[in-house]
Amino acid sequence: MSPHLAPSSRSQVPPFAVMDILARVDALRAQGRDVVSLCAGEPSGGAPAAVSARAAEIHASGRALTYTPALGTAELRGAIADHYRRWYGLGVDPGRVAVTTGSSGAFVLSFLAAFEVGDRVALARPGYPAYRNILTALGCDVVELDAGPDTRYQPTPAMLDAAASERGPLAGVVLASPANPTGTMVSREELAAIADWCAANGARLISDEIYHGITYGPGLERAASMGVCAWEVSREAVVISSFSKYWGMTGWRLGWALLPEELVGPVDALAGNVALCPPAPSQLAAVEAFSPESYAQADAWVADYARTRQTLLDALPSLGWGPAAPADGAFYLYAELGDQLARFGDSREYARQLLESEGVALVPGTDFDSVHGGRAVRLSFAAGQAAVEEAIARILRFQGA
Repeated sequence: MSPHLAPSSRSQVPPFAVMDILARVDALRAQGRDVVSLCAGEPSGGAPAAVSARAAEIHASGRALTYTPALGTAELRGAIADHYRRWYGLGVDPGRVAVTTGSSGAFVLSFLAAFEVGDRVALARPGYPAYRNILTALGCDVVELDAGPDTRYQPTPAMLDAAASERGPLAGVVLASPANPTGTMVSREELAAIADWCAANGARLISDEIYHGITYGPGLERAASMGVCAWEVSREAVVISSFSKYWGMTGWRLGWALLPEELVGPVDALAGNVALCPPAPSQLAAVEAFSPESYAQADAWVADYARTRQTLLDALPSLGWGPAAPADGAFYLYAELGDQLARFGDSREYARQLLESEGVALVPGTDFDSVHGGRAVRLSFAAGQAAVEEAIARILRFQGA
């Protein structure tokens, strides 16, 4: 191949391991194997019934599903703005809401609008690998912050000071609360401190809030807060969320961003060029996600996650693993493998052998942390109580082999 035809250097990012594992799960199931998949952050319940019913009505009506405005329909943007008033007491101008093709589309558009090629953008490690890989593909310089149990796997202003001193000024900070893979959250005071640091240092805060609404308080009770929205402490932040997690609408590919005024125009122009518009049927049906019935159904799912989470936490001593993140929210457990590392070497080999021999799919921590991730695995308990109980039984059998 001519060197002039080689793929760009910016495209050379590692694949998201979860997708490779899911492909192997599909292959094993095609062979007739019974596989328990705890690898994807995908709620098993699907969309709320009201959303599905509305989608069926739309398709049955024969209505032409044409392009919508690049930033989404006025009806959905208004419904999202009302959601922020309802959950957080925030007044949000619908004109500052950008509906996107999943939260992934929101990240691409926001990063493009906010950062120049070569800008340094900080994010916590362990963290969701797509942040790093999208930023890298866009030509940004990713600055990873080594966030461990002492800071509950979240970044701090002191880390940002150290990173800026060592690497140079930061143009942006990506924060996730609840975070993937750890499920940890920041308090209002911690979020305000990071927002203040960004304001003082000319950095743009990008706040990933796609797991808001899936939080846990004492025991098995739902936390009173949905999570703190970054716009409660700074309107200069970009807030990104999605219908995929709390509402269980992963395949509908619909997310959104709350944008500072100066980014609305650039994101609008970029969105019209990149994707024209988000999926029209998803937008038309998603308005029903904000109905009382849909909120109630999603809250019932969160109560189920809480019970399943407790089952997993109760099983940790018998599993004999090492330290685990507290999982304040989302539906993940991120834990070190402890003594199992002496037998398997690292989390990739542990996960590979567990899948092949017992049919349990987990994600090795290397997907989220290139430095320390070889010691840890991530389990998604969104698959539900029965799946988690069966997985625990198989893991115990595997480790006892």
